[in-house]
Amino acid sequence: MLNRRQLIGVGAGAALVSTQAWGKTTNMGLPDAAEMDSAATLITPRPSSGPDYTPVVTLNGWTLPFRMNGNVKEFHLVAEPVERELADGMIAHLWGYNGQSTGPTIEAVEGDRVRIYVTNRLPEHTTVHWHGLILPSGMDGVGGLSHPGIPPGKTYVYEFDLTKSGTFMYHPHADEMVQMAMGMMGFFIVHPKDPNFMPVDRDFLIMLNAFDIDPGTYVPRIMTMTDFNLWTWNSRIFPDIDPLVVNRGDKVRVRVGNLTMTNHPIHMHGYDFKVTCTDGGWVPPSAQWPEVSIDIPVGAMRAYEFVADHLGDWAIHCHKSHHTMNAMGHDVPTFIGVDKKPLTQKIRQFQPEYMPMGTAGMADMGTMEMPLPDNTVPMMTGWGPYGPIEMGGMFSVVKVREGIGSDDYSDPGWYENPPGEQAYEWTGELPEFATNTNPKTQITPRPANTTEG
Repeated sequence: MLNRRQLIGVGAGAALVSTQAWGKTTNMGLPDAAEMDSAATLITPRPSSGPDYTPVVTLNGWTLPFRMNGNVKEFHLVAEPVERELADGMIAHLWGYNGQSTGPTIEAVEGDRVRIYVTNRLPEHTTVHWHGLILPSGMDGVGGLSHPGIPPGKTYVYEFDLTKSGTFMYHPHADEMVQMAMGMMGFFIVHPKDPNFMPVDRDFLIMLNAFDIDPGTYVPRIMTMTDFNLWTWNSRIFPDIDPLVVNRGDKVRVRVGNLTMTNHPIHMHGYDFKVTCTDGGWVPPSAQWPEVSIDIPVGAMRAYEFVADHLGDWAIHCHKSHHTMNAMGHDVPTFIGVDKKPLTQKIRQFQPEYMPMGTAGMADMGTMEMPLPDNTVPMMTGWGPYGPIEMGGMFSVVKVREGIGSDDYSDPGWYENPPGEQAYEWTGELPEFATNTNPKTQITPRPANTTEG
């Protein structure tokens, strides 16, 4: 049965439901298959028994409940077709787990024995591979190698001990090109059994995934290899990715997994941080290295940590510029510097609403409200306190504030910069500036007050 406290943090219109009726018929004895029907971020309370840990926060996602059966933690994953709201006004018909893509996060503790029931409601067989976990060969989830594929309508059981803590993933290893392209993936987090090992105040999860969905359609193009047009975090795109809300002074961990077809350099503004965990495990303090951007390879996981001591709204995003845009067209010509006025006058004789774009760049797309095909989103969208942010895709905001409660992850609104701490227009006399059009290397002389020794 679901604990009432597991509903804490669900936004309006969201519901975490238990399919008890289904569980009491053909699947007697299984744990209830909880499902989530909203893209809200669900906050899980701290454990009330066993080793203490800070539960992870899956942006626009949730953690799968479990039941205790003796000394075993039992979970129930259901592989099934789902509808995912990628953004306000855009729905994708995907495959996922327990009502969502990405699937719910599985959380447990080092030393736990877990039993995971996997029920297949897909039209084809599937498996689950526990990416990065150390376990018996027959539990590894590679169809045809570890065990037979799970047929439609059947339930298989995976059972193993969690021998190490860290950041892991799960995804199919059966027709994986199709099933992963359709959104089948999730996080598996194993907390240290020692609460004093690598503790943090807030622990966020971001799964990097991508889709190729033509405007006006709902199903991803599964044969795409490189030209994806929707770059997402946890199957969600900006401006509808929830912010990372933290209290000033919090020690914060951000865990990032990559199940796209390319690497992603994740950059966070306003901070430097230390890389503390990789696929192989925790990085010893003496080997942790400082970064402001961390490249996440394909099929890999990275975690970094920082102390939130700088108030403000700080961007966090993939630094591949096309990955912070939506519904990208890859054959759009460049019109920068082209005078389109004569052509515009002629086109408007037949299409009065025609608007020329691209003459001075693409920033005008952030302010234009152009008619769009059904079920798609603008390339650049989202508004901040000072105008259009001109972003999309893999982008969110780290919001650092004073006085945020330890269990409060609600959006505090936009940060108001103190006087003297915001860029402003200058209307006075300008200092002289240098310019250079010579392609040769220019050598700068030593400062006049340099002391050589």
